[in-house]
Amino acid sequence: MNEQDFLAGYDPRDYPAVAVTVDVVALTIREGALHLLLIRRGAPPFEGHWALPGGFVRPDEDLSAGARRELAEETGLGGDRLRRVHLEQLGSYGSPDRDPRMRVVSVAHLAFAPDLPDPAAGTDAEDAAWLPVAALTSRQLAFDHARIIDDGLERARSKLEYTPLATRFLEPEFTITELRAVYETVWGHPLHAGNFHRKVLSVPGFVESTGASTERGGARGGPRAKLYRAGDARLLHPALLRPAREETVR
Repeated sequence: MNEQDFLAGYDPRDYPAVAVTVDVVALTIREGALHLLLIRRGAPPFEGHWALPGGFVRPDEDLSAGARRELAEETGLGGDRLRRVHLEQLGSYGSPDRDPRMRVVSVAHLAFAPDLPDPAAGTDAEDAAWLPVAALTSRQLAFDHARIIDDGLERARSKLEYTPLATRFLEPEFTITELRAVYETVWGHPLHAGNFHRKVLSVPGFVESTGASTERGGARGGPRAKLYRAGDARLLHPALLRPAREETVR
């Protein structure tokens, strides 16, 4: 039997139906705190519970396109601003009982960018909001989204150790102090300013000087800070380890 004959007689109804969704762990920094985008479901299942933005993948789109579509629908982002958002596949979640409607496999994505706009709730949501990660323990979350969020936060924290993705939380030009604030916010630990500055500049390709400085000095006066942009490094070597992990490798 050739492939054409095989496909002519193939009936997908002979197999159990499985749906595919995308969920997006979208992170940004607001007012010095790490925030996560959540929507409050306006219909069953889990009506009234907070959930990650997401939905069923359309027949004519791939997974990343579906994730970007869902993110755009909740944030209103489009064009260049949407393309600036870092988006990567986080993992697949397929527990048979994760969705009471039917067998649904979710392919979760991690997204982060600076200064993401206030969300607008879609037609199937009561509300949408950027919520501080520190306040999530008091929220009732739908499906297995608590597990997905935990995995997304750990991925973001670990990737800041060995990749330059912290720069994606910032505008194209930034100071080392602003970069340090990203690490402190995502990791949840204060860092020694001098040591951090030395480590960043010792990593080849992490950042590069723009040759410019801030218009003003710091809040306490002093010289203007130098401005940097992201370099061309894809991996950080040596890595910038979290304080707890740094202690274990000494």
